[in-house]
Amino acid sequence: MKELSLRHVLPRAFAPPATSQVWGEDIVFTRGKTCLVEAASGAGKSSLCGYLYGYRRDYDGVIAFDGTDIRKLGVRSWGDVRRHSIAMMFQGLRLFPELTALENVQIKNNLTHHKTPSQIATLFESLGVADKAHARVDRLSFGQQQRVAFIRLLCQPADFLLLDEPVSHLDDTNAAVMGRILFDETRASGAGVIVTSIGKHLDLPYERRLAL
Repeated sequence: MKELSLRHVLPRAFAPPATSQVWGEDIVFTRGKTCLVEAASGAGKSSLCGYLYGYRRDYDGVIAFDGTDIRKLGVRSWGDVRRHSIAMMFQGLRLFPELTALENVQIKNNLTHHKTPSQIATLFESLGVADKAHARVDRLSFGQQQRVAFIRLLCQPADFLLLDEPVSHLDDTNAAVMGRILFDETRASGAGVIVTSIGKHLDLPYERRLAL
């Protein structure tokens, strides 16, 4: 997948800000480019991610993947998109609380075989959660859970990575580490990145910044 495009997309659930650079506009996100979408709380950043990932359809306008309206995609096509083209780190993380941090990551990686066990171990170490790998997720802080969800994200091959407020509960040091890892990963893979933020955000060389 080379591009994600929005044509006059407007959420049905709320009235977007009049000054939005996304809602109601023609926007193209390109593979290999990094974009920061900044928004006030309630402006619809999670809605935007939900539309792009396909689990929300309560919008008017057209969202297209390489020119194909995503409303025309069937279940099998969406399965292919989520296996190969788009990966997402949810604001609510969506980890399995009864499983360990490592088990949450392995569930994804056992499907994709994208990372080796040693690569996963290195990510846990680099992000400062190696000692939490065998702890149940519901016993971790939200910031620790964010780092686990980020590792899981990197176990998914994709043309585009969507990260919805990925560092909201991280200190500056861990946020910087996450930014460096993401930069190295996407530079190697050529993936596009869309990051949302209501203030604190990943430190990346953004080619584009949009106010939602």
